[in-house]
Amino acid sequence: MPKMKTKSSAKKRFKVTGSGKVVAAQAGKRHGMIKRTNKFIRNARGTAVLSEPDQKLAKKYMPYAR
Repeated sequence: MPKMKTKSSAKKRFKVTGSGKVVAAQAGKRHGMIKRTNKFIRNARGTAVLSEPDQKLAKKYMPYAR
């Protein structure tokens, strides 16, 4: 049986932690920073753990990240 392929878009956007959680960059920081509050910009730094339904969806495209 051939190996299953990981979606390239998923491997660039998500990372699976050792405990199996999926982390991704915070959303909403690509453009339009002038209209965002400083608090929003500060809180949207780094990465965040995805919610359970989103984790399920992300893992669907990464067959070996379980």
